[in-house]
Formats: sequence, C-alpha cells, structure tokens
Amino acid sequence: MDDSTQFEIFLTAAPGLEKALLQEARDLDFSGLKSVPGGVTCQGSWPEVWRANLCLRGAARVLARIGEFRAFHLAQLDKRARKFPWGDVLRSDIPVRVEVVTNKKSKIYHAGAACQRIERALAESFGVPVVKGADTPDAITLKLRIDDNNCLFSVDTSGEGLHKRGHKVAIGKAPMRETLAALFLRECGYDGTQTIVDPMCGSGTFVLEAAEIALGLLPGRTRSFAFENLATFDAEKWVVLKTKAGLSDNEVRPRFFGSDRNAGVVEMAAANADRAGVSELVSFKQAAVSDLQPPPGDPGLVIVNPPYGARIGNKKLLYALYASLGQTLQERFKGWRVGIVTSETGLAKATELPFLPYGPPVAHGGLKIRLFQTGPL
Repeated sequence: MDDSTQFEIFLTAAPGLEKALLQEARDLDFSGLKSVPGGVTCQGSWPEVWRANLCLRGAARVLARIGEFRAFHLAQLDKRARKFPWGDVLRSDIPVRVEVVTNKKSKIYHAGAACQRIERALAESFGVPVVKGADTPDAITLKLRIDDNNCLFSVDTSGEGLHKRGHKVAIGKAPMRETLAALFLRECGYDGTQTIVDPMCGSGTFVLEAAEIALGLLPGRTRSFAFENLATFDAEKWVVLKTKAGLSDNEVRPRFFGSDRNAGVVEMAAANADRAGVSELVSFKQAAVSDLQPPPGDPGLVIVNPPYGARIGNKKLLYALYASLGQTLQERFKGWRVGIVTSETGLAKATELPFLPYGPPVAHGGLKIRLFQTGPL
C-alpha cells in the first residue's frame, strides 16, 4: 500500500455523535463519507490518514482498513493470515498487539482462538514481536473483525486516543474528553466567532477547545501518532502536511471565559491554557455559579458540563445547583444560548431553561450523557 492506494478509513466517535463527526469531516473535505454506528467511514490514502489524525477534533481514533479475506475455520484463517502482505503496512521491528471481535454469524466465533492464530502467523511468517495488554505503549494495534465469515483487518493509526491532545496535563475529576467537547460545541453551532463562557470549567476543556478552534490550531499539533511507526510513513511528506495545515489568519480577540468554585482546578485550567498556547485569549477565575456575570460584548454561548451525581456529588443536592444555574442564566444572560451536558434529564429540567428538542444519548465513561441546548434566552 503506497501513498496513492485508496482504502477505507474508519473515524471512530462516541455513539450518538456520528452525525456531528460526519459534518466535521465534510467541512475538512474528506471524501466518500458515510455515517455508520460508532463513527464515520471515508475513502483515502495514507496522507489522508495522517491528516485525519492531525486535523479532526471530534474523532476518537482513526483506523485504516488494510485488507480482508473470508475464512470458515481456524486452519483457513491461519493459512490465509500467513499469506497476508503484512510488510506493506507493518514494520517487523515494531511490536504488534492483536485484538479480535467476532460473532455467532461466523463459523469462527471464538475470539481468543482466532487471536492466537493471527498472533502466531504474524510471529512465524513475518517475524514481528507480538505483545499483549497495554504494557508496550509503542506497539501497533492490529484489529480483526470477523463478521459473517469475512475477516476484516484494521490498524489503529492513532495510538493514544485522540482526546489526548498532548498539552493538557492537569485534569480534574471526571473530565469531559476533548473530542466530545469539540463535537458538543459544533452541535451548539459554535464556529469560532462567538464568545464562550463555562461557569463550571474544571480543567478548562470547553474553553480551550473553543479558543483553539477560533485560532485554527490543529488538535494533533503537539503529539505523536502510531502511524509514524508504520512502513507506510513518509517523514518528509508528514512535515509538509503539518506545515500546510497551519494556523488561521483570523484575528482573534480574547472571548473565552471559564470559572469554577474550586481554586485548584482553576489553576489547572490556566496551566493547560499556557501549554496549549492560548493563555492570552482565555480568562479563568474562581467563582460560584451565583456570582456569574456575562462578559462585555455581544451575547454568545454558555456551555457547561455540571456534576451528574453519578461520579461526583450527591444527586439530590445537585437539583439546587442546577436550579441556581438556570436562574442566573435567565436573569443575567438575555440573548445568550446555553448548552448543558448531563446524564440526568431531571437535573437539566431543574434549570427551568427553555430547551430545544433533545439530541441523542451519547456513551461516555459508562454513562449515557446528552446535550441540552436552548435558543437565545
């Protein structure tokens, strides 16, 4: 597989946010786009894989579909795996971790046995070190999905999840993932031109994502990726791609504001902003929700991820917090739009805000969360 070979690329997303990721990929001119459960598929070559990892804010991972064949029993799987052109994509000096998913629709339904066959074929026919678990962070993850007797191989080209931008070191409890924050901002209509306020900012995820979007900063600009350890990687072309996909020419004024009653997380947020290179554009301060005031200028978007009571806080005590938030926003933020992310519809309703029809539930950390948003208050 060289730079010109076209294949399917799978952009993963939290279930419930596929359409938002599809729109982002469309805005960035990826081709052959299709929304599927758990993400978006597109068509492209290896430079498109690199660009997806570098530029997409909402994708959780980027998987390259590197080939497939049919197999009806383990011996056939073993034989065909030994003939598979692993060297077109993998390097024999970089360890590989194998993950297999199968189902009852296939003759081969035992994932553990299938995994062993693929591992043995890789080691004996290609000579690559095979590892298990997460103890070898630099290992390439090879994924096999067996569905209706079709064996589809994918390579995880991201490595660490793409929510790990590379500059947000300090985090609070139960943080919002950057990838989710980016897609929720998109669903709220944020395009980089509006003022953003987060009155329960934690480590600053919403505020930092908004500032980076406004500046045109690439989400993957300060981190490395698994594809850099593949046989298909071209370091010179990668440098050119990163340079071409650089900063926006837009002049951006400071309009990104975060506050939290916890002084420690406010300090974390400020440190994260400094590492992200947006500290001159954002403002963080310690303040309770009841002290919240709109910043000068035109109305914008208040977006907040309050405690749900599942991992942080007593749910019964949170109704008063949500009610206070709703009262403050309705009294002081006329003309502003609001987005609230929570797992509890009852808590959202406690704000008494005029929510638009709810979006779909989104899988997050074992919970089902949802974006509740309003039009201008």
